[in-house]
Amino acid sequence: MAPTADAPGTGGLTSEERLLRDTAREFAQREIAPGAIERDEEQRFDRSLFAGMGELGLTAAPLPESVGGAGFSYLGWTLVMEELGAAEMASAVTLSVHILSQYPVVTFGSDEQHREWLAPMLAGEALGAFCLTEPHAGSDAAALRTHAVRLDAAGADLPTEAPATDVAAYRLTGTKIWITNAPEADRYLVFATIDPALGAKGITAFLVEKGTPGFGFGSHEQKMGIRSCPAAELIFEGAVVPAARRLGDEGQGYRIALSALAEGRISIAAACVGLARSAMEQAAAYLHQRSAFGAPLAELQGLRFMVAEMAREVAAARALTHEAARAKDRGEAIGELSSLAKWTASDAAMRVATDAVQLFGASGYSRETGIERLMRDAKGAQIYEGTNQVHRVIVADAVMDRARA
Repeated sequence: MAPTADAPGTGGLTSEERLLRDTAREFAQREIAPGAIERDEEQRFDRSLFAGMGELGLTAAPLPESVGGAGFSYLGWTLVMEELGAAEMASAVTLSVHILSQYPVVTFGSDEQHREWLAPMLAGEALGAFCLTEPHAGSDAAALRTHAVRLDAAGADLPTEAPATDVAAYRLTGTKIWITNAPEADRYLVFATIDPALGAKGITAFLVEKGTPGFGFGSHEQKMGIRSCPAAELIFEGAVVPAARRLGDEGQGYRIALSALAEGRISIAAACVGLARSAMEQAAAYLHQRSAFGAPLAELQGLRFMVAEMAREVAAARALTHEAARAKDRGEAIGELSSLAKWTASDAAMRVATDAVQLFGASGYSRETGIERLMRDAKGAQIYEGTNQVHRVIVADAVMDRARA
């Protein structure tokens, strides 16, 4: 169900942003929403939906024209993500991670990497994945164990202290888990360490293609929600990556990862706004359709107040998300704002979806209506892209640092 043009928090948009939003909304409601329940039941990823996003230019929407992107504002991008989230969180997450895996290449990549790596991703021909999480390193990204051994031109190991100019390739060994879009993705942004003793200073980023010898897939996650967006284990058993596919300098990977995650959190916040909006609108429509005690449910004050609380949650989450997006468009630091937006929007999505299930009663608890799917999907959003407990730490640190100044 689509929002009205003057929904709270949607004023002041440019004509270009409105067109982008409306295009995404029409596609999401026509192509994505109708099969969402079935795909969730079957845990089925539909590549044609991603291809359709590529044809519309959504796979390049927020990326700069200088690298072949569409050049839309990040605020415009949040409008896209809200519409996708309203139709199906899984499709929103797939596209969000695809964009997330491109941003670091835009910022830190060479001209050659822009041409060869980004072009098919921008077109929606190659699907991307962002590969950070490991069995022993989730929120603690500096504790990575996937090892990148430096190799010379003959394929022999090089010591850590050897000059970077001597490095011809890297041999990756280790495991990644919970990698969104795997194994369907074609291109993987992988973070590994050249020396575990260095901590964050040893983390380095690599561009690895599917099919690289020594790179394969392990178990597929059996998830509670967001089930039609795949997530799988990556296994590196001596996969050799040319030095030309290193992104940035050695030891720059931790900075690269954190800078990208801040942008990704705004994207996920917007998808959560869409999910919450959809839950609210479906619940309000249901109250008009059902009667009890001789009157429509929509006339019962207690239930109307629940809908009002939903509207407050959606509007507040949207406002924070848009403020974070505008800050990015202004070139300002977004670490604290992106955490506030993601934490607030995902908590709001969970509360609104839970109340929607309650308002639907037994029908909400049934898998046939799709309302319970929103609740399951919202729960995942409180965990990925940094747990909401981690975001409390980020926000608290920022507040306390200002107080110390």
